[in-house]
Amino acid sequence: MTLLNRSPVLLAAALLATGAQARQAVLFDGRHVAGIVHDVEPSARLAGELLGRDLRQLTGRAPRVSGRLEDCRRLCVVVGRHDSALLRAVAADSGADLGGLSGQWERYVRVLVRSRRDPGTCYLVIAGSDQRGAVWGVVDLTRELGVSAWEWWADVTLRRVERLSIGGARRLSVAPSVRYRGIFLNDEDWGLQPWAAKTFEPETGDIGPKTYARIFELMWRLKANLIWPAMHDSTKPFYQIPGNAETARDYGIVVGTSHAEPMMRNNVREWDDKTRGEFNFFNHRDALVGYWRERAEEVKGFENLYTIGLRGKHDSGMEGAATSEAARDALTDVIAIQRDLLGRSRNRPAGQVPQALTLYKEVLDVYSTGLKVPDDVTLIWPEDNYGYISRLPTPAEQARGGGSGVYYHLSYWGRPHDYLWLATTHPALVREQMGRAWDMNARRIWVANVGDIKPAEYLTQYFLDLAFDHRLLEQPARAHLRGWLARQFGEAGADELAAVMTGYYDLAFERRPEFMGFSQVEPVTPIRTSDYVRGGGAAAHARIDRYADLMRRADAAAARMPADRRDAFFQLIGYPVRGAANINARNLKLDLAGLYARQGRANVNAYAEQARTAHAAIVADTAAYNRQRGGKWRGIMNMAPRGLPVFAEPAYPRIALPSAPGCAVQGGDMEFTAGAPATRTFTVYTNGRPAHWSAVGVRGLRLAATTGELNAANGYEQRVAVRFDGQGAVRGGTVTCQGTAAKLAARVRPAARPGAPVERARVVTFGAADAVAGRAGAWQTVPGLGSQGSALRAPLALRSTDAPAAPPLDLRFTSGVEADAALRLVAVPVHELTADARLRIGVQVDNGPVAVLDYQTHGRSEAWKQTVLANSLARDVPLPVLSPGEHRVRIHPLDPGFVLDRVEVRLDGARDDYGIGASGGREQE
Repeated sequence: MTLLNRSPVLLAAALLATGAQARQAVLFDGRHVAGIVHDVEPSARLAGELLGRDLRQLTGRAPRVSGRLEDCRRLCVVVGRHDSALLRAVAADSGADLGGLSGQWERYVRVLVRSRRDPGTCYLVIAGSDQRGAVWGVVDLTRELGVSAWEWWADVTLRRVERLSIGGARRLSVAPSVRYRGIFLNDEDWGLQPWAAKTFEPETGDIGPKTYARIFELMWRLKANLIWPAMHDSTKPFYQIPGNAETARDYGIVVGTSHAEPMMRNNVREWDDKTRGEFNFFNHRDALVGYWRERAEEVKGFENLYTIGLRGKHDSGMEGAATSEAARDALTDVIAIQRDLLGRSRNRPAGQVPQALTLYKEVLDVYSTGLKVPDDVTLIWPEDNYGYISRLPTPAEQARGGGSGVYYHLSYWGRPHDYLWLATTHPALVREQMGRAWDMNARRIWVANVGDIKPAEYLTQYFLDLAFDHRLLEQPARAHLRGWLARQFGEAGADELAAVMTGYYDLAFERRPEFMGFSQVEPVTPIRTSDYVRGGGAAAHARIDRYADLMRRADAAAARMPADRRDAFFQLIGYPVRGAANINARNLKLDLAGLYARQGRANVNAYAEQARTAHAAIVADTAAYNRQRGGKWRGIMNMAPRGLPVFAEPAYPRIALPSAPGCAVQGGDMEFTAGAPATRTFTVYTNGRPAHWSAVGVRGLRLAATTGELNAANGYEQRVAVRFDGQGAVRGGTVTCQGTAAKLAARVRPAARPGAPVERARVVTFGAADAVAGRAGAWQTVPGLGSQGSALRAPLALRSTDAPAAPPLDLRFTSGVEADAALRLVAVPVHELTADARLRIGVQVDNGPVAVLDYQTHGRSEAWKQTVLANSLARDVPLPVLSPGEHRVRIHPLDPGFVLDRVEVRLDGARDDYGIGASGGREQE
């Protein structure tokens, strides 16, 4: 049935078709677009206007947005609290069932009903249990209509449609899983603040109400309700810019402050030593109390979640406290004073004012000395700034009335090194860490440090999606990533895009792009030669190749994008993939140039030029980002936050090497294992003279090239990938070059048994998949995490024990020769689960004794720094001389939450390259 040219009564009847068929609300029939009626609350008005803008962009028709029910014609969406005058009027007129909402937190009922007063009018009712419940009803409606949360912030533009309809059956939304779900705008000096000040809101010259309105709208679309505002000294404090607090109130956003800003105070800009004295509770107690009182009175009319406690003036330890015990005693007094101020300003018991204590950095140490925190205060557990939650609540702490939460970094400034440029935290790590937080009942507050928002778009959404609906924790992170990409760019290419972005996160998990200078901060150290070349350069080449493949695939996908998705693709995929690939190529090729210069190779200058090209590409891509959309994003992207050494353009060496006759093949002795598809690489090169090469006689292998030219442009060398499909016999053949012939040797050795791990470069590697048969339910698979595609986690319910109690992993391998060997057990560097737990495993080889390995790291030790830079922590167990034949390794979980990445049997002579490829990791496909 067409809905065109029908009377209002017939249209309404069609909209309310009953029977077996679900009722449909036709919001746009090709001519008419539904109107919108909102109640008087500012958030309802703003939600109505948001929906109106979306409908206008989808249909080309501007809907009527009104606060008067009398303005409703044919069909209108009615938005408001369930108990508002507007919704009571609608319920009285239509008999709408709005039950189940009283006393609920952020829920809504949506239902299509007909007016009894005017049968030609229908209402699509969105009734919230509270103001945010109504907003989430609007947001869910826009999602059903195909509107991306990133329609403005990443230019995922809305597409015109000929018709819009949605189900009209009654629905009651689920309650959010986590009560307060928020973002922290931080380290905004190089992106968000200059963009707001100079491009988006120059009239304010800072992050003001216009910018915050856009941020709050994004938070709505992500169903977040808590903001920790930007607070660096580059930014004027939130409460000092007129309109900021009022904008948050109108949007129904709860305002809190970071761990460094108790009592809603931005100390770095609001505390003046000259007028107030030292920021020292021991010496200037009254000044601090008055300072807190001022703000408590100023903000008492707003919805806030108060950070309590006391740290230094800006992200530092409490000033004047010589010991953790002194800080504990002072903090006890501080909390009592602050709670009294809050209770008095709000005219209610302090326990009824939402408060949180973030146990960040030294505060966790102070808490561990026995700090008594009032039961109603939420304890926010931090991670270590690199994605690993430092600790979670014990059963006693889980029973607290105020519950627990998590503060999590997706962007960070600090030691051992910042990662402020590209957002690269692995989604599988986010899932594992927030999953353990959920399981340990840390469910009241989840806040993510999102830096400048861009380019952390996907990770921000994933974190907040998990917070709103914990059931998403049940699916692998890659499934969410694929679904998100499909919503932004369409189903057709979603699998390929998910593969590209998973590769991007995998490579960054091995080492983030910002860490490729192998330098550190606090203090800042110069970049140094990469560990990727310490074994001869194979690991560096493998990493360059993997990134080059990702960039090629991303560029190919970009070329296929429709015009209206190209800007979004560049922001969400193209720029981060290209940036990561190019900074790796720049640094690693310079390292290889240095290595080859010492070897007297003729490719040094070519590698230096390729590094120069890679750096120029980062510069060009960053400029292109800031030029997008007619300059909309001018200033938002900075390729060198803080100007650290890793970002600086390096010197490009150029040397004069005498040319000489000769042609050589490197890596031409290739070994494969039956049933294991794999790729190897050989390099043909000359000593600085042009040459033509060709390969003949190769059988059972697929070469990326069988002939080529060696010249100055390619550094007189060519690297050739050789693919074995896992089946059949092979023969290497011969490479001819400059009148000489070099043999390509290739062999296939039989697998020890079907599906068994194989030796590569004298390393046998076991991943989670290899241990499935032996884990006996005592270990849990964590898909997507680690170097092998999945990891294994000791159960969170395991009780710490000094003797093996749970069933072990059972790994078996066959040694073909007698050899010296060592067992390396590589862990994902999580922290002990609670204060009552440790981080140990027991390892038994064949029938030998059980060796206990402890993986606990302490404070900000050098060992901890190296583990978080590499996302890896290894312990070695020397083995007796391995005899030929089958061997058995059993790994016993001794503490809850330990995460095993892989197990390596390293035979004598194995290279100790950096990276998973060098240690027998996943084969390059």
